[in-house]
Amino acid sequence: MVSTKKFPEFLFQQYQDFRKEVPSLLKAHQFTDKLIAFLFPFKEDKVCTLPQIKLNIAQLQIDFKNLIQPIESLLIDNTIDQVTDSFFNAFPGIYTNLINDAEAFLSFDPAARSKESIILYYPGFYSIAVYRLAHELYNLHVPFLPRIMSEYAHSNTGIDIHPGAKIGNNFFIDHGTGVVVGETSIIGNNVKLYQGVTLGALFVNKNMTGTKRHPTIEDNVIIYSGSTILGGETVIGHDTVIGGNVWLTKSVPPNSVVYHESKMVIRNGKNFDEPINFVI
Repeated sequence: MVSTKKFPEFLFQQYQDFRKEVPSLLKAHQFTDKLIAFLFPFKEDKVCTLPQIKLNIAQLQIDFKNLIQPIESLLIDNTIDQVTDSFFNAFPGIYTNLINDAEAFLSFDPAARSKESIILYYPGFYSIAVYRLAHELYNLHVPFLPRIMSEYAHSNTGIDIHPGAKIGNNFFIDHGTGVVVGETSIIGNNVKLYQGVTLGALFVNKNMTGTKRHPTIEDNVIIYSGSTILGGETVIGHDTVIGGNVWLTKSVPPNSVVYHESKMVIRNGKNFDEPINFVI
């Protein structure tokens, strides 16, 4: 047992075993917020003139270089300047995808009133926006930062999308709380997920690192709340509807309807022998 008096020295020695080359968690969170505010300035009442936009992107590039400077030695085949150029050159495509995502929300959700409302406060859209930015960094093999960003969105929304997942256009997440999309998931175009959906691995083993262990969801699939789909070989065919609370570990052909059938029994409580006042 280390005494309180000796704990600082003990902690200092233990700290030597940790990698020092990591980005600042606080700065990474702030940078994520700045990225979203840059793409959608009305979220923070920011001035949106052409000179201001040019100034903002220049400042973002400086912030990004400072953020990844501690991990420069861990970058694969790229310098900080090359990673910065590649990341920011991807912004037009990312922005276009996000506008298409917002259009999907607007066309499908009867509660949605405008694209602005979706961008302002829909947790599903926010999580998708952070995912698309983090996914670009993941593809550039930037360590730490993509997961920091995705976990920041996770903490803000309850939606856990791994930045390694491959997600197509017009993606829609309604409500979203409890949605999990694993690292090797592949999601096609025009896919809709509801709260509590899990796209996960059939089992967990460290030896599976780098292998396809999460399902593939083809185009135009709807997965309703509480459903769990597991396994790297599991493919949900296009234009399929997965009902609520379904558990799937095998593939489903295109144009299927999959649902969990349960039985509900209604009885007169006066003649019911078992206790009905439960404390949970």
